[in-house]
Amino acid sequence: LKFLSPDVNPPIPWYRVIGASGAISSRGPGTQGAQRQRDALVAEGVEVTVGRTGEMRVDFREYGWFPEVGTIGIGQGAVGQGEAASEDEEEDEEN
Repeated sequence: LKFLSPDVNPPIPWYRVIGASGAISSRGPGTQGAQRQRDALVAEGVEVTVGRTGEMRVDFREYGWFPEVGTIGIGQGAVGQGEAASEDEEEDEEN
């Protein structure tokens, strides 16, 4: 998520943000946030499993998002999909 512009359109739904280990984070005792996140993911066809200790997990090998290098604009000078290439890149393409 840190690599996405806050202006990304359409915005990324909150429930698609999952910890790097694939675990859905608990929202604390007495809350239903993790269950709501699980339900929203399942509604989109994502399989959520329950681990030995009760944690809910998503298999990133199946459902992870791993963008190609250079396809995400992360700040000044970054080139993302649909953005203009730099002069160096254009020169490389000509040769």
